[in-house]
Amino acid sequence: MSLQEELREFLKKHGRMLNTDLGQHFLIDEMILEKILEAAAIDKNDHIVEIGAGVGILTRELTQRAAKVTSIEIDSSLLPLLKLFTKNPKNLTVIEANALQVPMPDGTYSIVANIPYHITSPLLRHVFLESESHPKFLTLLIQREVAEKICDEKDAGLLTILVRLFGTPTFITRVAEDAFLPPPKVESAVIKIETYKEPIATKEEIEKVWSLAKLGFSQKRKMLRNTLGSLPDGDKLLQDAGIEATRRPQTLSVTEWLTLARLRT
Repeated sequence: MSLQEELREFLKKHGRMLNTDLGQHFLIDEMILEKILEAAAIDKNDHIVEIGAGVGILTRELTQRAAKVTSIEIDSSLLPLLKLFTKNPKNLTVIEANALQVPMPDGTYSIVANIPYHITSPLLRHVFLESESHPKFLTLLIQREVAEKICDEKDAGLLTILVRLFGTPTFITRVAEDAFLPPPKVESAVIKIETYKEPIATKEEIEKVWSLAKLGFSQKRKMLRNTLGSLPDGDKLLQDAGIEATRRPQTLSVTEWLTLARLRT
């Protein structure tokens, strides 16, 4: 029986309708599932955090590879199905909660997840900016355009800057709409973010980078002189950093944002 047939039969048996408002699009493509697992390269001693477990398609595979799996699911009606589908193994801990409000583990952990696409940006902020501990790596199935933007240094976005302060992203593969049940309205992609042992800047510097970048990208089609230049020391800041005031925020590298942050008192 294929994964698609198994899932359809399981959902029919338990009278389950999917809630697409919560971003519930269950992966049914076995090749993509295998690519996620290959990219994650899970060690038998790993602690994996999964966000948006659903009925447990990815969860089941994670529990067979990792020492411990913590799955976070916001939809309480899915929890009984999750335990049934995965057969509730001993190394699985299920948390009913909004993942954006759950503290990340204190010890060593990694994230492997097919996340609801609308929480991609807040989740990355939560993991990197709001959490005291950061994962060894993140292997994520997300919207293709967002994945491409995260990996694009030449036409950067806010998430490009955020991720590269903490690690290096790699685009793994594109994922078609029919890889899911029900199909989403957008293409998806798998990316992996390998985090550094330590961020490339201090917490204070990162906060300054994020503040400056948010201002810069508030009008990303505008030249920096119209955004950062609005700061009391904006023009001098750009001049001291050797950055042309006519440039646009998406052209700046993480190093240049960091230079601006370090020059700003």
